Amino acid sequence: MPEGAGGYTVGVLVQTNFGGVLTMNGAPVGKELGRYYLKEVLEGKKVSAHAGNGALTLTKNDPIQLDHVSDRADGSIMMIVATDAPLGSRNLERLAKRAMLGLARTGSPATNGSGDYVIAFSTAPQSRINSSDAVREIKVLGNNAMSPLFLATVEATEEAIYNSLLKAKTTTGRDGRVVEALPIDKTVEILKKYGAVK
Repeated sequence: MPEGAGGYTVGVLVQTNFGGVLTMNGAPVGKELGRYYLKEVLEGKKVSAHAGNGALTLTKNDPIQLDHVSDRADGSIMMIVATDAPLGSRNLERLAKRAMLGLARTGSPATNGSGDYVIAFSTAPQSRINSSDAVREIKVLGNNAMSPLFLATVEATEEAIYNSLLKAKTTTGRDGRVVEALPIDKTVEILKKYGAVK
């Protein structure tokens, strides 16, 4: 962050395993690629899915079972926010909540089955707890200094998610399920089309 906003650093590490309608810098990448949450239902198609041991047929008028459609957005993202700003536990919790705003910018609806969570910590020496101290006196940032850190967290989270998606490789998982990597060339075309990159 600039010196005028405290000069602190905020870093975010993510493990991405979630769905939604991928948006990158405002560009509707997921829709343009034709791969997004509720695509089949929004197009009015009947979809087949497996629920438990049996097959299930759904239409857009069957909202109770929408979590079973084949393009469901369930999954989880784990986000870790680190900063050198001297923050107490309350403001670390507030900082962590802002990571969800960065996630939302990328198109995640945080669906019913999502297990998304965030942890935040400070590396500032004065934030460390020494169990041998009978009395502690620490200096931490007050609430009025938090807004620049909130913005930095939102932006760093969004960028970390993009980095994760752009570096991902096609993977075959359990039961032979294949998760395709984001097609980089096509994604760049879409971003240019919407003026999201030059």
